[in-house]
Amino acid sequence: MTIDRRKFLSLSAGTSATIALAALPLSIRKALAVEASIDTGTINDVKHIVILMQENRGFDHYFGTMKGVRGYGDRFPVPLESGKPVWFQSNGEREIAPFHMDPTKFNAYLAPSTPHSFSDSQAAWNQGKFGHWPKYKNDNSMGYYKRSDIPFQFALAESFTICDSYHCSITSGTDPNRITFFSGSNFNPELRAQGINSTDTDSEPNNLRCWINDPKVDIWPEPGYTYKSNAFKWPTIPDVLEEAGVSWRIYQDPNDNWTGAMHGCLAFESFRTAKKGSGIYNNGMSHWSLDDLAAHAKDGTLPAVSWVLPPQSFSEHPGGPSSPQKGSNYTEQVLNALTSNPEVWSKTVFFLTFDENDGQFDHLPPPAVPSYNLDGTLAGASTLPLDGEYFHDVARAYLKEDDTISGNVRPFGLSARVPMYVVSPWSKGGWVNSEVFDHTSLAMFIEKRFDVSVPGISPWHRAVCGDLSSAFDFSGHEQADLSQLPNTSNYAVTDAQQMTMDRYSVPEQHQALYQERGTRFSRKLPYELYVDSLVEDDATVSLAFRNTGSKGVVFHVYDKLHLDRIPRRYTVEAGKTLADVWDTAQDNGKYDLWIYAPNGFVRAISDLNTSVSQSAKPECQLDYVDGDVLISFHNTGSTACKLMIEDNAYRSGGPWLVELEPGETVQRTWSLQDSASWYDLSVSSDVNSGFSRRFAGRVETGKHGLSDPMMGTD
Repeated sequence: MTIDRRKFLSLSAGTSATIALAALPLSIRKALAVEASIDTGTINDVKHIVILMQENRGFDHYFGTMKGVRGYGDRFPVPLESGKPVWFQSNGEREIAPFHMDPTKFNAYLAPSTPHSFSDSQAAWNQGKFGHWPKYKNDNSMGYYKRSDIPFQFALAESFTICDSYHCSITSGTDPNRITFFSGSNFNPELRAQGINSTDTDSEPNNLRCWINDPKVDIWPEPGYTYKSNAFKWPTIPDVLEEAGVSWRIYQDPNDNWTGAMHGCLAFESFRTAKKGSGIYNNGMSHWSLDDLAAHAKDGTLPAVSWVLPPQSFSEHPGGPSSPQKGSNYTEQVLNALTSNPEVWSKTVFFLTFDENDGQFDHLPPPAVPSYNLDGTLAGASTLPLDGEYFHDVARAYLKEDDTISGNVRPFGLSARVPMYVVSPWSKGGWVNSEVFDHTSLAMFIEKRFDVSVPGISPWHRAVCGDLSSAFDFSGHEQADLSQLPNTSNYAVTDAQQMTMDRYSVPEQHQALYQERGTRFSRKLPYELYVDSLVEDDATVSLAFRNTGSKGVVFHVYDKLHLDRIPRRYTVEAGKTLADVWDTAQDNGKYDLWIYAPNGFVRAISDLNTSVSQSAKPECQLDYVDGDVLISFHNTGSTACKLMIEDNAYRSGGPWLVELEPGETVQRTWSLQDSASWYDLSVSSDVNSGFSRRFAGRVETGKHGLSDPMMGTD
C-alpha cells in the first residue's frame, strides 16, 4: 500500500480543527489567538518563561492512547525476560497489562497513589529489563485514561505542543526530581567532576531535605522552617539568575506546598539561610499567589523566569487528594493569569510538566547511563566519562531486599516519561516533539535564553538531553489550526460524583491495547544514527554505533537469546562512534540483538540457524541519501547468495531480490517520499533461513514532518 503524503498532511492538519469540545471562556479563546511578538525571530524574543510543575503523572498513563505520540500503539515494544512484549508485566502471581481506568464505571479520577520511592522504582525498572512493575508498584500502576476521560489535557496538548520523550530525571520520587528541576542536579556536581559517586550525604535518593520537620509549627515566615537533613551548597537556578541580574520569582503559598516537598530549593543552604529583604527571601520564600501572577502579567511586571508551585489539593497528585479535573482547573487558572495581558502573553513561554510518574507504568526504556552487572562490569559503554554519575548505596539502605540484579551502585536516571506541554504563541498547532528531554532541559532553555550557566547540569545530561528550543518556531510561520479547550470549572461536581462510585479494579482478563489512529505534526529532530554490524569468524558479532547528528543519544541493546541479562546501553555523543562485541560461541554462533534509540529507531540483527553452510556471508549497511534510505549489501563469503528485502509497513511492491556473488557489493535505494520519511525494511537470505536484518525509523531531513503513520491500534 502506498501512503499518499498529501493525504497525510490533510489528515494531520484537520486533527485539531475537528475536535468537538466545549469552549473555554471568551477571554481564553482570544488569548489563544494572540500572535507571537517577533522581533529577532530567535529565542531572544521570549521575555517571560513560566514553569508549572504538577505532581505524579506518567506519559502512558495520560497520553498512551493519544494519536501521533509514542504510546500503546508502539510497533516495537522492548522484550521482557518472558519473551513477551513489555506490556505484560507481572505482579508476582499473574500478568497485568495496561487497562482503562473508566470513570463512567468506577471512581477512577480520585485514584490512590502508587509507590514511588528509589527502592521500588529501581526494582520495577529492573535496570532496563522491566517485567515486574505491578509487583513493586501495585496493580493500579498499569491503569490509564482516554481522551473522553481527560479532555482538557488532550485539548491542551493538541492546541500547542506535547513532548513524548520527556523524562523525569531521577528514578525516585518528588524531592529528588524537584531538586534537579531547581538546580540542574540531584547529586553534588563537585564530586561528580572528580569522578566520585555520591552517597545520601551529598545526594537525595528519597524525599528528605525539602520536607520541613513539623508543618504545624514550622510555618513561614514566622518562626520559619526547620529541616530534616544537611543542606546542599551548589547554586540553584534562582541563585544563578539572582547573580546575573535576571528577574525571577516562585509563585507559591509557603504554607501549602505539601510541607515543602514541592519546593526543591529548600534543600539548599542559600534558601535555608536567606534573610528578610534579600532577593532569595522575597522571591523564593514568600507568599505569591495566582492573583499576584495575574496582576504582574496585567501590569507588565512579570519576571523573566517564574516557577509556579500548586497547592496540594490542586497538584494533580493521585490520592492527594487531587484529580486530573482539579489539576486541569489549576492549569486553566494559570493560563487565565498569563493571558490576561495579550501583549505579555505574546512574549511568554509556559511549560507544564510533572516532577515524576508516581508509580505509573511507562513502556519506553529511559535513556540512562549503563547499569552495572553483578560482576562489576558495565552493561554498555559511553564516549564520555561516567564516573560520578551514579548513586552509591553503601549499606543497601535504599534497595529492595530482592533487587539483586545489580550491586549497590545504581544509575539515578533518566527515569520514566512524564507529560510536558509547551504552551506559547510559538508552539501552537498540535505538534509532537520526540527529542529526548528531562528536567535539566528546562535549565538549559533558561541558560540559552539568558546567557547564564547552571553548573549543576552534568556533561552526560548536556550530551543526551535537549534544551527544548526545538519545540518552538520562533519565526512564527509554522502553525496549524487551534482547537478549543474545554471548561474545567465543574471539577468539584465531577469529583463528588466519583466519590459515590466504587473504586476501579484491575480487570481479570487483559484488555486489547488501544491507541488512536492518526498522525500529528512532528518537529524535526537532531538525530542521524547508524548501527553497523560485522560477524567475525571467531564467533563474535561486532556492533558500531555511529552518531552523525547534532545531539548525543543512548542506544539500548536487548539480547533476545539472553533476556535474563541487563540490556546494554551506549551513550554516543554527537559526531562520535562507539563499538562493542558479543561473544556468540556459547550459543553456537547464534545471535538475536535488538537495538533501540529515540523516535522509533530500531535495528534487529540476528542469525538463529547455525546448521546451514556459512560459505555465503552476507551483510547489510543502511545509509541516508537525500531523505531516502540506501542499503549496501555485501558478500564476504566464497559462494553466491540471494537476499530478499521486504517492506513491513509503509509501501506496496516488493519483495525485492538482490543477488550477490562472492566479494560483491550491491546498493539499492528506497524512496520515502510517500511515507513521510518513515521506513521499516527486513532482509533475509535464501541460503540461511535464520539470517535476518531489520531497519526501522524516520530519516531526518532538516525539515518538520509527521509522526509515525503506522503507530496506533485498530
